[in-house]
Amino acid sequence: MANSPTKQIPSHWPVLIDGRWLNAADLDTSPLVVNNPFSGQPIGEVPKCGPKEVDAAVAAAKRALSEEWPQFERATVLDRAAVLIDERIENLARTICIEAAKPIRTARLEAQRGASTLRFCAAECRKLAGEMVPMDASAAGAGRIGFALRMPIGVVAAISPFNFPLNLVAHKLGPAIAAGAPVVLKPASATPLSAINLAKILVEAGVPDGFINVVTGPGGAVGDYLVTHPDIQYVTFTGSAAVGWAIPARSPKKKVSLELGSNSPLIIDATGDYEKAAHRAAFGAFAHGGQSCISTQRIYVHESIEPQFLASFLEQVQALKVGDPEDESTDVSQLITMGERDRVVAWIEEATQQGAKVLAGGELDNDTGVLMPTVLSQVDPTAKVHCQEVFGPLVTVTTFESLDDAIRMANDSELGLQAGLFTGELGHALKAARKLEFGGVIINDVPTFRADQQPYGGIKDSGNTREGPAYAIAEMTELRFVSLS
Repeated sequence: MANSPTKQIPSHWPVLIDGRWLNAADLDTSPLVVNNPFSGQPIGEVPKCGPKEVDAAVAAAKRALSEEWPQFERATVLDRAAVLIDERIENLARTICIEAAKPIRTARLEAQRGASTLRFCAAECRKLAGEMVPMDASAAGAGRIGFALRMPIGVVAAISPFNFPLNLVAHKLGPAIAAGAPVVLKPASATPLSAINLAKILVEAGVPDGFINVVTGPGGAVGDYLVTHPDIQYVTFTGSAAVGWAIPARSPKKKVSLELGSNSPLIIDATGDYEKAAHRAAFGAFAHGGQSCISTQRIYVHESIEPQFLASFLEQVQALKVGDPEDESTDVSQLITMGERDRVVAWIEEATQQGAKVLAGGELDNDTGVLMPTVLSQVDPTAKVHCQEVFGPLVTVTTFESLDDAIRMANDSELGLQAGLFTGELGHALKAARKLEFGGVIINDVPTFRADQQPYGGIKDSGNTREGPAYAIAEMTELRFVSLS
């Protein structure tokens, strides 16, 4: 097709270092090929950076830290960038769709959320302030005025994942700008193009040279060197628990914020609206092929309503369309790599060998090779599909007798990002809010729900921070106490 979205994407994508856009040839380095996960075809090339490029980017950010950039100007840039995103939703969505195999309708929503995230950052930037300290509250402080300033923490290293290649980058770059903390971004190697698009928009909106730098390349050559760099004061990482928890161990003197994975549970008690729960669970378990940290993975349904819930849920799951992410009607497309797809298939086979029953899916679509949305029941609690993060189009269904049993099973995990509960009882909702061991408890919706302004993050192996503009900005600043006598 003459107007194919794939053909609209430039083949050579640059990195950003100290205000300069540099291709692989400029850096005298080899290119890194970015492939379309659905077609397997290459769609672009980015520079394969290494320590030399990281050093240059960090040095540029360090110089930018020494320059004064007033809050009102930072907020203005963020608002301007949000407008530019709104004007380019379709182009941004097409890039997300092709590099991540995210269905185009979902990709548009992500682009829209990116603009919203930057607007929240702008609003928080305008009210960013320190605090007064009541010095006269003690004899030692009598006659003094005390206050604490909010200062940028220093140079930020930001490492973003593949699954939300624009909005999760916005959740790192936006707060850094608002906080006045220069940043070096390493986007996921599989999906760097959307991050570059966002950086271009921010530069166009007026970000000063060196304040934002983007370096692309393998995690071992770029990410590892970046997080241990002596001139980095703060690391913000979104990704797997295995990689994430290794960062503070290797960089013990740095502040490290981790937003990691989960195997999010959804509880539907006897008084819950099982029809609504079925509808929302079909979204929560299979949006972007389950490749979300808060994808609904474990469903616990009260035994009295299991037949009704399953009938409605399976009908909606089987109606989901798999296929080309550029097709407006597609609901579920290919996983980020064939290796990831094959891993999920192997986990399904392991579960069935342990006695699990396949209620839907479990096989590849004959035409596209996409893993069909899969529902399993009678799953052994020790099976990987139950106790680890699947990050694929799969959900398990288990019955329970009492809410206490459901809460116990939901908590029986080393992960704890978000949980959901459908109930008609206020007492059950309040009990779950107190007893579920998760960073977020979503009542009468799936755990996959996220508002970009909420405090978002997990406990246990799911992380150690809260994102969302107000909370991320606080993490990227530090208090400096001042006393006047």
